[in-house]
Amino acid sequence: MSAVIGTVDDALALVRDGDAVWVGGSGAGHGVPQAFIDALAARFRGTGHPRDLTTVRVVGIGDFADKGFSQLGLPGLARRTIGSNIGNEPGLGALVAEGALEAYSLPQGVLSALCRDMAAGRPGHITHVGLGTYVDPRQTGGRQNARTTEDLVEVVELAGREWLLYRALPIDVVVLRATTADEDGNLTFEHEPILGDSLALAMAAHNNGGTVVVQVERLAARGSLRPADVRVPAALVDLVYVDAVQRQTYATAYSPYYSGELRAPSTGSAPSPLDVRKVIARRSLMEFRRGDICNLGFGISQQIGSVAAEEGVADALTLTVEQGIFGGIPAFGGDGGAGHGYQARLEQPSMFDFYDGGGLDIASLSFAQVDRSGNVNVHAFDDRPRGPGGFVNISTRTRRLCFVGTFTAGGLRVAVEDGALTILREGRHRKFVDAVTEISFNGRLAAEKGQSVKYITERAVFELTPDGLALIEVAPGIDAEKDVLAHMDIEPAVPDTPALMDSRLFAAAPMGLAADLTSKGAAT
Repeated sequence: MSAVIGTVDDALALVRDGDAVWVGGSGAGHGVPQAFIDALAARFRGTGHPRDLTTVRVVGIGDFADKGFSQLGLPGLARRTIGSNIGNEPGLGALVAEGALEAYSLPQGVLSALCRDMAAGRPGHITHVGLGTYVDPRQTGGRQNARTTEDLVEVVELAGREWLLYRALPIDVVVLRATTADEDGNLTFEHEPILGDSLALAMAAHNNGGTVVVQVERLAARGSLRPADVRVPAALVDLVYVDAVQRQTYATAYSPYYSGELRAPSTGSAPSPLDVRKVIARRSLMEFRRGDICNLGFGISQQIGSVAAEEGVADALTLTVEQGIFGGIPAFGGDGGAGHGYQARLEQPSMFDFYDGGGLDIASLSFAQVDRSGNVNVHAFDDRPRGPGGFVNISTRTRRLCFVGTFTAGGLRVAVEDGALTILREGRHRKFVDAVTEISFNGRLAAEKGQSVKYITERAVFELTPDGLALIEVAPGIDAEKDVLAHMDIEPAVPDTPALMDSRLFAAAPMGLAADLTSKGAAT
């Protein structure tokens, strides 16, 4: 059966009031069918329909301003929204904060795997991911406001242990993006920065009586696409429309390096400026070993790839991005989620299979709060609804973890010079607190599993022990009592003389880490 070649208006006509609409893609426009989002928002403003939708995306879709799911922050358009992160969708997040619609934040890898489980007709996704965190139904169950009451997650016991069952969700219309469709509707992704969940979502919709709509950049003649290049077959596709000006991401119109069509020449680049973020990224990189398979989280950790390149150790590591980029250098900033020079571009559910099974040697992830038990909150702070993205999946089974961030927040100013650190103005908000607002990472369970965990800031490094946090390093120029302990709500274990953080972290010249990087599996 061939797909219909139509328009974005034809696609909108397939969406009825009350439907569950899943939108593919990721983050800042990666693989996002933006023309559909534009048209849906415009149609609702003009007619008030379709309304009362359940909108679902595996990864938050937005540019932290007015693109993506922010455009769907229109009262009445949705009665419920589900995703792993709403922080980059402030327009929609404002409605959630007001309690204008129901909202759930579930881990990115859980939603990704759930697409495949729904395709297979399973009752949901059973996993260890999320136990002891905010998404455990004994905590919030992923509910983001008081209006949200239905349980989508439950605790089950199998083989003598606890698991979480994330229930299968309704799926009426799926909207995806590819690069090329032939006249039958076979899809190729040659210009896309990621593959995402496209195949799993198409199968899930098809097998559950839903409709599959796809935005493409161009059309090709029937039979002209190489079968080896087709990632979603025409039999799973109902309608295709063309957006000839679709961008790879919101920030980048097109880069052959992101799509893996070319490798960027090794022209070299100037080292990034030395600032507090680079200090933290450098210190985190010192925990990495030759041969490690790694994940770099959002924010400061994204800079580790460029620091590794500066230090000449990028080739000694296999860096990965949860959207499916395996190897190479992850993109950062507005293009975060993409990568270049990679070994392979995997489908997102497969990448999370690897993470959930403990395939990562190390990950560097952000933190917003840390408490006395070593719990981390990355997703629930200030007054804006947010979400953890892939954080919960990545942190659950990874052998070694670095949680990175500035020691305080809100106006912090520091000087980094002459191999030392000076606090010019302290941040208004403490990040080391008695109890985190919500638990994104459970320190007690991590200690029981034997994970190695460090909490890295610009002025101090802490380590998770069975008894909680221990201060293990302070920066040159920093007084442990005055500059560290006095700005914490907790009392970590403190040695008589904490070790000094490496002075090379605070100097503009390269650190020479290539000579220091130990081999994977070596004693430390």
